[in-house]
Amino acid sequence: MVDRQVNRFIRSKLREAGRQYEQARSAYRDGRGSGSVDVPRDESDRARIVCRRYAEKRAVELDDDDRPTCYEDGHPDCEGCLEDLHNETIESW
Repeated sequence: MVDRQVNRFIRSKLREAGRQYEQARSAYRDGRGSGSVDVPRDESDRARIVCRRYAEKRAVELDDDDRPTCYEDGHPDCEGCLEDLHNETIESW
């Protein structure tokens, strides 16, 4: 009887810890970056996008305004890429 109570206690604490872990993980994922656009990312947490300017696959860091590090202000392809990125319609891989 004591073994059953101990097992039940341990299982309840493990479930509670698992829920807390998932809540913390979700909060971290939701809070990453300022706008935190939802695009596929590589192992280093870089956004995997297809560059409209050079038509090539790139893994790029996003700055605090969710702009790719390769972004060039005023360039029409870069402006379109940024718009697609914020609309989450950007081509990715």
